[in-house]
Amino acid sequence: MDRHEHGRSPWHKSSYSSGQGSCVEVAEGKSVLVRDTRNRGLGHVEYSADAWTSFLRGVKLQHS
Repeated sequence: MDRHEHGRSPWHKSSYSSGQGSCVEVAEGKSVLVRDTRNRGLGHVEYSADAWTSFLRGVKLQHS
């Protein structure tokens, strides 16, 4: 895993990714970057830490 050019934590596979190749990777810091594992070259989407936390909370609620 490579470091983001701004010194962020290394990219890691999201624990919410499926085991069937539909994976996203995240790099967490002051903001959270998300990218498609299969298409890393297409870039990433950046979220505020609060927005990412809200998203994860929603995912957890749907799966409980």
